[in-house]
Amino acid sequence: MGCKEIVAAVGAGRMGRGIAIAFAFSGHEVRLIDAKPRTAVEFEALRTAASSEIQSALSLLAGFGLLDNSEVETVAARVRYFPLDDMGNALTSVPVIFEGVPETLEAKRSAFELVSIYAGSDAIVASTTSTILSNDLQGFVSNPERYLNAHWLNPAYLVPLVELSPGGQTDPQVTEKLKGLLERIGKVPVICAASPGYIVPRIQALAMNEAARLVEEGVASAEDIDKATKYGFGFRFAVLGLLEFIDWGGGDILYYASQYMANSTGQDRFEAPDIIKENMAGGRNGLRDGEGFMIYEGMDVPAYQKQRIGAFAEMLRHLDKVPVKG
Repeated sequence: MGCKEIVAAVGAGRMGRGIAIAFAFSGHEVRLIDAKPRTAVEFEALRTAASSEIQSALSLLAGFGLLDNSEVETVAARVRYFPLDDMGNALTSVPVIFEGVPETLEAKRSAFELVSIYAGSDAIVASTTSTILSNDLQGFVSNPERYLNAHWLNPAYLVPLVELSPGGQTDPQVTEKLKGLLERIGKVPVICAASPGYIVPRIQALAMNEAARLVEEGVASAEDIDKATKYGFGFRFAVLGLLEFIDWGGGDILYYASQYMANSTGQDRFEAPDIIKENMAGGRNGLRDGEGFMIYEGMDVPAYQKQRIGAFAEMLRHLDKVPVKG
């Protein structure tokens, strides 16, 4: 397979450490670079804390059977630590660089200016920002066509998803290269436009706010709402995607349910979007029409449904909620 890419993470906080674990676990050398100016004593304290946290996380994975105990030291040794004033050496010949400094434009600008000085001109540069659009950061990087956002979800070494958001100047080949690298370490990268909230944060913000409103309105207790989300909402969507689920039930069902909710509550946030109405008008309600958000024409639908039901059965076993036999 040849040598694996060296990966650098600029910023040695929670995100940088999580990314370091993810890549070291898969056999990559990782250079974890402190983004703050510190004395030698202060940096040594940071190195000790970061190393201890990474060792603890790897030991935890070993305890869960994801790693052999004898491999913990080997994996941890793949992570090397560099102070800010040694960034030049740290970024030498590094093809992929992740930035994980605090979520301010000033901090990002400072980090990218240094990266632009020391990194190779063709190195991929990715920000892990969860709030700032790629188009607002791209101009801070020399050769902006090699820049994009890569939003990891914490804990980065466990959650498979990484949301890739290229900017207006990003070379599509750069996006594909980073996507391929992430797939090789077992991640599930998705590509989305430069839009506030990406995909997951945008959806979960609505869901979390609605859960809080349910408590506020006295609809149910916090404990019961969380049970409902774990064993109903979460159970379904650990197997089916949201749009896939719409297709299963039918977009028209969602439309009528949404109209009832909007009318009953007087809140237009429950109204169905135009795309649901357009699909209904075009006879694209989902599985039963052969097309919805996905296309099912030519698919062995019974086999597909059986596979999904089988996955639900596995989820029941995982949650220890297999139905009680009589």
